[in-house]
Amino acid sequence: MNTAELLVQCLENEGVQYVFGLPGEENLHVLEALKTSSIQFITTRHEQGAAFMADVYGRLTGKAGVCLSTLGPGATNLMTGVADANLDGAPLVAITGQVGTDRMHIESHQYLDLVAMFAPVTKWNKQIVRPSITPEVVRKAFKRSQTEKPGAVHIDLPENIAAMPVEGKPLNKDNSEKTYASFASIRAAAGAISQAVNPIILVGNGAIRAHASDAVTQFATQMNIPVVNTFMGKGVIPYTHPLALWSVGLQQRDFITCGFDSTDLVIAIGYDLIEFSPKKWNPEGTIPIIHIAATSSEIDSSYIPQVEIVGDISDSLNEILKLADRHNKPNPYSISLRSNIRADYEEYAKDDEFPIKPQKLIYDLRQVMGPDDIVISDVGAHKMWIARHYHCHSPNTCIISNGFAAMGIAIPGALAAKLVHPDRKVVAATGDGGFMMNCQELETALRVGTPFVTLIFNDGGYGLIEWKQENQFGPGNSSFVHFGNPDFVKFAESMGLKGYRVESVADFVPLLKEALAQDVPAVIDCRVDYRENRRFTKKAGELSCEI
Repeated sequence: MNTAELLVQCLENEGVQYVFGLPGEENLHVLEALKTSSIQFITTRHEQGAAFMADVYGRLTGKAGVCLSTLGPGATNLMTGVADANLDGAPLVAITGQVGTDRMHIESHQYLDLVAMFAPVTKWNKQIVRPSITPEVVRKAFKRSQTEKPGAVHIDLPENIAAMPVEGKPLNKDNSEKTYASFASIRAAAGAISQAVNPIILVGNGAIRAHASDAVTQFATQMNIPVVNTFMGKGVIPYTHPLALWSVGLQQRDFITCGFDSTDLVIAIGYDLIEFSPKKWNPEGTIPIIHIAATSSEIDSSYIPQVEIVGDISDSLNEILKLADRHNKPNPYSISLRSNIRADYEEYAKDDEFPIKPQKLIYDLRQVMGPDDIVISDVGAHKMWIARHYHCHSPNTCIISNGFAAMGIAIPGALAAKLVHPDRKVVAATGDGGFMMNCQELETALRVGTPFVTLIFNDGGYGLIEWKQENQFGPGNSSFVHFGNPDFVKFAESMGLKGYRVESVADFVPLLKEALAQDVPAVIDCRVDYRENRRFTKKAGELSCEI
């Protein structure tokens, strides 16, 4: 066999189901090897879409998603999705074709040093310089990608190396055992939690990766401590739980700000600083913090834990429960805070103004989607509203990128979600700006048979940037953010999809239900009233924390 065939055997050994990518001259041998493989190669319409598919596949499964490109422009197109996976903590393996080693020393057509180029956006990357090292490179790539904190890795395969004959076989996967926190740190945390008057739990995506949802919910319930999640920690505790204070992460004051203003202890569980900067909730660095995670904390002047508990999250929480004593100590703020948060959420339940307010659109979306159905949010103004108003029963049912936060992720991400969970309803929620960045992957979705709904929050511009401009420079003071759009219904129909347009508030729910019932992808065009952005900013500025 040749090196490319051995590479594919190694991918099979790692349990790879799909490779997302584009064919190219320098990856011909890999594509030929995939023809007879159990792995399904999914031809995408852009390398960025392929990387986003691998990104979301990795985030949903915990197993590295794999994407493939050729060299040069194919590899540079791949980079945005690779960087997104790396900063979002999603396991991903990117494989690029490359020129032969016999012409790397000279100026050569489409040649870039891809190992150097991918270094800043990956945990690890390596070029296969001789056929015999292929099993070691692949095994190390998957191990590094999937080990906490997960992220992206990159393998570069020169075309002459790919064609060379080789003998070898995949390496056996090692069985890594859980690590457990020290008893001293458990005891110190239990003491601090027992003494705290008004503690709050801040939970992030690390708790989802650790499958610690049940342990967090039990811990919060027994300790009677309210829980707030980051954008990427949605569903760790069911949003219906009486101690759930929903999401934090907006770049301005909100109800949950009052919870941080009044706390005397933050218990950060699986929290990653990239999800929501501690300078937003602990600007002076004076709030005591307990850090509970699989890895030690990052350095930040606003995040200096008094106790670090490093090890299996579920085990750590269970051990703290044995030592801490907070029974029958009600939190004085959580009931009032939750009442205010829920009242604000329910305020839009019967709103009938059109264009639709984003709060109402998301409220109705939540009513239609089942507890295990999945919403993939793109990046834009709608993302902030989804983070604030779309609430989850369980983890990984609302996927928001908030590490790299790249526009264009929703449509390819929804395709990946439908591959992972074909029995669930999937909605890609996107602005009109994000839609046009990767809408070509709707053809991919049609071709591979992954019917999902794309819901376009249509405002004719880059709404989030306009929101920030007006916050910075005053109402009505925005520039360079408006554009025209195609007829999205005709666009969908031209691709063989179903297209719908919302003309009134009453249209949305029946159209969404109809779209979700289709056996092909569907697109819903809905005008939104983003005047709510300015109204929210004004309301947040007037927020009082007197409870």
